[in-house]
Amino acid sequence: MKINKLDNVDVNLADGHKYADRDIKMGENIIKYGCPIGHATSDIKKGEHVHTHNVKTNLKDNLTYEYNPKFYDLPEGDKTKTFMGYVRKNGDVGIRNDVWIVNTVGCVNKVAEKIAAATGALFFPHPFGCSQLGDDQDVTQKILKGMINHPNAAGVLVLGLGCENNNIGEMKKVLGTWDDERVKFLITQECEDDVAEGIKIVKELQAYADTFKRQPVSVSALKVGLKCGGSDGYSGITANPLVGRASDKLISMGASCILTEVPEMFGAEHLLMERAENEEIFNKTVSLINDFKDYFTRHGQVIYENPSPGNKAGGITTLEEKSLGCVQKGGLSKVVDVLTYGDTVTKNGLSLLNGPGNDIVAITNLMASGVHIILFTTGRGTPVGSSVPTVKISTNENLYKHKKNWIDFDASPTLTGKDLSDELVSYIIEVAEGKETMNEINGYREISIFKDGVTL
Repeated sequence: MKINKLDNVDVNLADGHKYADRDIKMGENIIKYGCPIGHATSDIKKGEHVHTHNVKTNLKDNLTYEYNPKFYDLPEGDKTKTFMGYVRKNGDVGIRNDVWIVNTVGCVNKVAEKIAAATGALFFPHPFGCSQLGDDQDVTQKILKGMINHPNAAGVLVLGLGCENNNIGEMKKVLGTWDDERVKFLITQECEDDVAEGIKIVKELQAYADTFKRQPVSVSALKVGLKCGGSDGYSGITANPLVGRASDKLISMGASCILTEVPEMFGAEHLLMERAENEEIFNKTVSLINDFKDYFTRHGQVIYENPSPGNKAGGITTLEEKSLGCVQKGGLSKVVDVLTYGDTVTKNGLSLLNGPGNDIVAITNLMASGVHIILFTTGRGTPVGSSVPTVKISTNENLYKHKKNWIDFDASPTLTGKDLSDELVSYIIEVAEGKETMNEINGYREISIFKDGVTL
């Protein structure tokens, strides 16, 4: 299969790997998706396998970019479409009505687990909040603030120890304001039976949650995160383009979609920059890319230390190739905002979110930005899930059949030319209205917070 008429490689649909469609000279660029994905390190004969043994990345350090906008004329969507959601007192909309236990520190993970086991509340263990300094503590606080404010949680118990850097007093400063009916606090060092007190508070929160009922809400209130993990040679052909088409359709209805994984934009960033809504957003996108490259070099790491072994086994050779497939999840809509850790999505359209490609960190960043649902494409499969519904979309039929306990939606029929974007949008609405995803059914809900500094 030739993806783009400019390509000098074909993709074998049996295994997702690339093969030269003509003789390629040493040093010549390898073209896939109509763009260079690296260069040949030796002469490659027509029909030969094109992969890590004869291809090397073209990626370099920071680049200089020019703003050359390129916008697409996309069809208008139905802005009157609604779904049944929960409207909170402050006007925010949730698609779940859970009670969450949010720890300020990892020391109380087991206390949270016991309270959750006794009440059915959801808890999210993590190792952070103690002995953190500077930016690391700031990021931890911002991510936890995003969790506490998340509208999928009808009620939240903020659980602290009492002596941690990120104690409840400090967390309250970061929160600023909160609803006393919806958010309650417990310092475990200050009560005799912390579990019993936690159970009591959670039951009060559950009674408060019961006062909310689903009601019609505009689809424009939906916020959808876009993520891929365990990519393979089909990712940029099936699942990622499918998600991109669904993203464009949701945005045309007024919804918000958020694309993250900055290192997996390297080599394809120009496709996002040319769709920046204005020069300010373009400059923010340039900083997003170059600042993350600086993060790599600051730690003495090369920016192209990717793809992973699993990606390579699935047919992905260079980071450019992975990125050109990855950014397709963002469709063709304008880029309207650039966010960093702990920022909340406020604009309808496509936003870019700072953060690494690491699966659990990325889905945590997305959740903290306020997304209701995460669309997670995968060619290798993973059970991982966020604290919000995480829709696993398989790139190939074998994965869908082999791991039905992980996968929610199969994108492989798009190989035959079938457009499943309407079906995927309908599925997203079903999830928004209460259909459980496999991560919810399995109880797989994880968080991890980005860390880049000193721990005492």
